[in-house]
Amino acid sequence: MLKLRTRDFRNIVVLTGAGISAASGLRTYRGSGGLWTEMDPESFSTAEALTYDLARVWPFYSEMRAAVLTATPNDAHRALADLQLAPGASLTLVTQNVDGLHQQAGSTDVVELHGSLFRTRCSNARCALPPFHDTALYNDRVPTCSMCGAALRPDIVGFGEPLPIEAEMRVKRALRDCDLFVAVGTSGTVAPAANFVRGADYAGAMTVYVNLEPMQGDNRYFKQTVLGKAEEVLPGLLGTTRR
Repeated sequence: MLKLRTRDFRNIVVLTGAGISAASGLRTYRGSGGLWTEMDPESFSTAEALTYDLARVWPFYSEMRAAVLTATPNDAHRALADLQLAPGASLTLVTQNVDGLHQQAGSTDVVELHGSLFRTRCSNARCALPPFHDTALYNDRVPTCSMCGAALRPDIVGFGEPLPIEAEMRVKRALRDCDLFVAVGTSGTVAPAANFVRGADYAGAMTVYVNLEPMQGDNRYFKQTVLGKAEEVLPGLLGTTRR
């Protein structure tokens, strides 16, 4: 199996998707048995649903919160935390996930492209209420803002919504100087994250795709493909010690 000498790279960027959390008991979205194979994502994860249909949205995301609250990080999360915390390491850890398991594993700096399942914010864009940490389950009611009275919503990025500006800028800066790019547990089909490997390739980085299944579509920008379960593959690939 491919083994990377991570200490030989100066600026590593790792992008993770739902597949990295599968061993923690969380379902993926597009893979076999994924959430979107059973339901229409437009019912729960579009800008319109997250703004105007929160009575339907909140039970769905409350169920997701409940599942994540009982989940624990797996060896893939821990391998990345070990790499990030190693002396002299320069790792930009970027995730499409909203589950917070990277932070639970010990990663101290995570770029959350799609927000967090455990933050809530006001649906009124003009409201001054900042997003706040929230683990409550709203199965039978829509919470309202303490400042303006509008409905509250999960602080996640839905389809059709822009990525957080700061997160997107951090990724773009990291990709400019990237010499190793690893995508783990992501289909590689959702923009703009799907374009990150192109930016890394343009910068001359080594690019590695890690997933259960081969990438669908244009995979010419990945120099190496490693197939397998993230929790089994990643510690050996990165040369980290399981804790």
